[in-house]
Formats: sequence, structure tokens, C-alpha cells
Amino acid sequence: MQTQTKPLIEANRVKKYYPVKGGLLKRTKSYVKAVEDVSLEVMEGETLGVVGESGCGKSTLGRTILGLEDLTDGSVKFRGEEIGGLPERKLKRFKKDMQMIFQDPYASLNPRQRIGEALEEAFIIHTKLNKEEREKRVRSLLVEVGLKEDHAERYPHEFSGGQRQRIGIARAISLNPSLLICDEAVSALDVSVQAQIINLLKSLQESYQLTYLFISHDLGVVRHVCDRVAVMYLGASAELASSEELYKNPLHPYTKALLSAIPRLVPGRKRNRVKLKGDLPSPANYPSGCPFHTRCPIAQEHCKVDKPQWREVEPGHFVACHEV
Repeated sequence: MQTQTKPLIEANRVKKYYPVKGGLLKRTKSYVKAVEDVSLEVMEGETLGVVGESGCGKSTLGRTILGLEDLTDGSVKFRGEEIGGLPERKLKRFKKDMQMIFQDPYASLNPRQRIGEALEEAFIIHTKLNKEEREKRVRSLLVEVGLKEDHAERYPHEFSGGQRQRIGIARAISLNPSLLICDEAVSALDVSVQAQIINLLKSLQESYQLTYLFISHDLGVVRHVCDRVAVMYLGASAELASSEELYKNPLHPYTKALLSAIPRLVPGRKRNRVKLKGDLPSPANYPSGCPFHTRCPIAQEHCKVDKPQWREVEPGHFVACHEV
């Protein structure tokens, strides 16, 4: 586990709403609450995992922290400086230090652009390197992520999914960032390739002193990779603890349900599967009180009305639940 020092990223009560417009004048009728009041800190040198069902707001949270999505409310600080809501002009100086690895490595690459040209763009925008120096740096990056120098002359369609993700990683580390947001970075890959990419990310973390915000729905991968884990449900924080503590002693009923769904590799061993009732509510019709009460097996009447407070129940272990 990485030595934790001070927060690199501080997200405080972050909200991201999308307006739903309708009628002849296209007026705002309601809002889709993609991220609702999320607070977390990412410490320098650690890997913080963010997990939850599809549509729970994990990716939106990452994009909002990075500035790819406008902040509706709340605060995002990078090394103590407020970056939430900054205009693009002022945010540019932070972009070198914060990069993202996207889920679909093919969609994030221009199919008409050679790989070398795609990797060179960051140096053109953010550095004063000449053409020869840029090309030398591109070749070095490709070798560093397990590709060949001559791959710079190829187009994205000439690579496999794993190779394209390596290209995405090369682009993300090209400017020596401090923070990498890995948005489902291995979920689209075969299991054997996932292991290779995870090992590459671990190696690069040591070499570049990187901090990771690791967004995933694969709890097995998260347990292997992350120092701490944050659980999200319907855009809100449910639980946050060290990886060891969360898997050993989950407190929130939603976390318990997620962990019970992890496939067991030991045949014949009985497991207590926690089955949730009903479907995930729509973020456009956000539930009152606790957002999980519509599916919670231990919900009480007050859960339907009162929103649970985000509180520390044990050192480093936070949860939002009335019944814990």
C-alpha cells in the first residue's frame, strides 16, 4: 500500500445535474441527478477505487473532477487550489497534471490520425519541444508501454484492443501527470490482457509517482489494485474504507449486496447472496430520503424521509446509512 501523505484531490459535496427540457419553449422541467453530494479525498501516491452499478455516476464523477463536465455545485481542489468551475483558459495549467484513461480505447483515438501524431499533440500544446524532440519522446513512450517504435506510423484500426489501451496509457502519461483517472480502463479487455494492463499501470505508478482514481464495476479487480474503495449508489456516496476493511467488514447493505455477487472460484462452497428487490430508480426521479431505501432489505420508515448523514463510524471507514 502506498504511503499516504496529503490530499492530491479534495472533492467536497460535488453535484452534477443535467437539465431535462420540454415543451414548446424548451424550458427546464426537471434535472437528472448524475452525481449527488459526493465527498472524497484522493491521497498522493494512492489508488482510490470507485465502484457501483452501471449508471451510478462513477464516470461522471471522474469527468467532473477532471473538468470535462461542468460542476453544478460543490468544490474540487487540486493540491489545495480550487479548480471546480474554472473556465477552460484557467484550467489549462492544471491539465498537464490530470489525465484520463478512457474505457473505449478505439473511440478515444482519431481513426484518420497516425498513432505518432496523436501522441505528439500533447507536446505541441503544452511544451516547446521541436519536431525531432517530440518524435523521440513519442518513440520512447511507445516502448515504455510495451509497444514498438515503428508503431507510431500505424493507424488505430491496425491494433488490438489491448494495444490500443496501451496507446491510451502512453498518451495519458506523456506529460508526466500527478493524477490518472482510469475510467473502466480494463473492462473492455480479455481477462489475460486485463492482467497485463493492470501490471503495466502498477509499474508506471512506481516509475512516475502516480496517483490513481480507479473507476470500475469489477470488484475483483478493484480489490487487487486499490488501496481504498468508495462505493456509489445512484450518484451518492454509500461507503468508503480501505480495501482490506471494506471487503472484510462491509457496513452498508448495498456494499454487502455488491460483494455477495462476486463469483466464487471454490466449487461447492455456499455463499449468502444478498438479492436486491426492484430496479435501480431513475436519477431523473430521485427518491426522497435515503436513495437506497427503495431496494434496501433493512429499510425503515424514516429511511424514506430522512437523508442519511455521511459519517465516520470507525477510523477511515465512512458510511451513509441510518441503520449502521
